[in-house]
Amino acid sequence: MNNDSLLSVLAVSKNFSGVQALTGVNLHLMSGERLALIGQNGAGKSTLMKILAGVFPADCGQIKIRGTPVQIYSVSDALKHGIALIHQELNLVPNLDIGSNIFLGREPQHLGLIDPKLIHRNSSQYLKMVGLDVSPARLVRSLSIGQRQLVEIAKALATDAQILIMDEPTSSLSPHETNLLFEVIKDLSNKGVGIIYISHRLGEVKSVATRVEVLRDGRNAGSLEKDLISHNRMVSLMVGRNIAQFYQHLKRHSAAIILKVENLRTQAFPNKSLSFQIKAGEIVGMGGLVGAGRTAILQTIFGIFRPLSGYVSISGKILRPGSPLEAIQKGIALVPENRQENALILDTTVRFNLSLASLRRDQKLGFVGQRREKVLVNQIINRLSIRGTGSEQLVKYLSGGNQQKVVLGRWLAMSPSILLLDEPTRGVDVGSKQQIYRVIEELAAKGVAVLFVSSEMEELLGLSDRIIVVHEGGISGDFPSNQSSENKVLNLASGIQ
Repeated sequence: MNNDSLLSVLAVSKNFSGVQALTGVNLHLMSGERLALIGQNGAGKSTLMKILAGVFPADCGQIKIRGTPVQIYSVSDALKHGIALIHQELNLVPNLDIGSNIFLGREPQHLGLIDPKLIHRNSSQYLKMVGLDVSPARLVRSLSIGQRQLVEIAKALATDAQILIMDEPTSSLSPHETNLLFEVIKDLSNKGVGIIYISHRLGEVKSVATRVEVLRDGRNAGSLEKDLISHNRMVSLMVGRNIAQFYQHLKRHSAAIILKVENLRTQAFPNKSLSFQIKAGEIVGMGGLVGAGRTAILQTIFGIFRPLSGYVSISGKILRPGSPLEAIQKGIALVPENRQENALILDTTVRFNLSLASLRRDQKLGFVGQRREKVLVNQIINRLSIRGTGSEQLVKYLSGGNQQKVVLGRWLAMSPSILLLDEPTRGVDVGSKQQIYRVIEELAAKGVAVLFVSSEMEELLGLSDRIIVVHEGGISGDFPSNQSSENKVLNLASGIQ
């Protein structure tokens, strides 16, 4: 590459309190190029992108825009240089409406006053670009995770950036929403916008990218031009070896029914009732479009919301509705979709977060046994290969995938009999996914019933013993995974029988 590059990153390094996140990383982006940046969790992808976006500075190295060296010390500096970042963890204000979020800090004015009508009119065009058919006056807190992701993308598009960084933009999108986004990306690329696309979904990378750059352990590991991009080559560069078999899918003998859901009506879809059951040792995947009601089903089973009718029973005993505490006591665990808002206490340590659920159980005379806690925490860190500086590291400094492992590890300490997982590998790299799948298979082999929601078709088909498809709050299909196909799941999810 030469100085005609739209963006050049030269020998950039970054250290966080003794943890070397980046070491001499180089990156080049041409106008109109769709560059995929991939690597395992902790490889340094998000760190590099946050340096470009002005979230924090590099320790050393140089950044050039169209061949000219620039200094980026803040988000406003990045925006002035035409760089916009769509965060993996959403960066929206829930109590503001959609239009106000899209133009936050850049509000159009009339006669020196903020003009709400102009905000809503201008934001509508960007919502249309990402295929989100909602009013700009709607509060962000009322949106689903997938809808919020689209608002985040619209917000970045509204800056008219020439360098657009997308960090896991499809992690909560349905296949239809993902296809709309791909069309937006290609349109922007044709207009000369340079796209840096970060994703753990390697099928997406192959579809979207004109070139792939791979990071491993904070260093450049290699690159692939368009005609050389393949799943095996990408995995080999990411992990330094070939992964022969991604899904083990061990054979198990299903035992007695442990979880039964009968005529359940959730608050999200009051006019639909649903019934299903899961056996001990069975792994059941729940598919459907974003907003179909899958999360509401898990939350109702766990007791976060009271059902409008129907019941949930465990081994034949009816569970008291609306009581997460009883659900936990009866052996149910829930790993939620939004780990940062609903699962982690970010300003506390890995140790505290891992032992949080078992504090009540492990207390003796009102105190927690520190020796027992230390042994348990270290076992989970080793079992899940949680990468960081150790049990006393603050959770907020872990990568997204390692944060997800902490949430899963917390419940492993409780030895649940029923594990509910909502998008368990959202924002998780290929190596960490395999570790999570292995743990799920091990739990099922020990008799744990697993019910997981996933928007990744490969994950649904590869991990499940059985697939339940949800459409508009009701069950449109329930069948063994070996009798399934991608088309069958997508048709049922869209209401096509």
